[in-house]
Amino acid sequence: LRGLERRAASGGDLRRVASVASFFVSRVDTAVDKKLDEVIPRWPGSPKAETAISLKGRVAVANARLAYAAYEQVFGGAQFANLKAAGARVQRPLWASTGVKNPDYSDTLYVTELVGPNTVNTMPEKTLDAVADHGVVTGDTISGTSAEAQEVFDKLEAIGIDLRDVFLVLENEGVEKFEKSWQELLEATQGQ
Repeated sequence: LRGLERRAASGGDLRRVASVASFFVSRVDTAVDKKLDEVIPRWPGSPKAETAISLKGRVAVANARLAYAAYEQVFGGAQFANLKAAGARVQRPLWASTGVKNPDYSDTLYVTELVGPNTVNTMPEKTLDAVADHGVVTGDTISGTSAEAQEVFDKLEAIGIDLRDVFLVLENEGVEKFEKSWQELLEATQGQ
């Protein structure tokens, strides 16, 4: 929003600005499921273990849904309303890493559960093929789901899973991977 405000203040055309905010999806479940798998044997048959079992494969979608709720709040608010009146477009949430890694989960999970206005899904070809073959898209599956998504986060906290730590590790890994890709791109194009 600050960038759009600066552009508007300098007389720039806001209609020409487009952007996305990328959120990794499947990586969240992969990382959290490992932590849940550590909880289950510590308290076999206990309520904690049952909660951990019930949360497997649900955290990534909950995270994306909470991010979408934040998007709705920011781009539905007064600060953006002035920018929108000047021609600004919303920054669209982009769901990345939407190929399902766990074969126990539906191969269309991160597509069919994350359908909403102004979203982008960069699904891999295998996932695209699965959606085309047997995916059932029922319309908006994300708007108005933040309370349910927050319950997932609250349950994680109650059984001792620190999501801030999980997200920090994922963020650091993501930055390292992008830096490596950037270096490879630079090396490949330097001789061109």
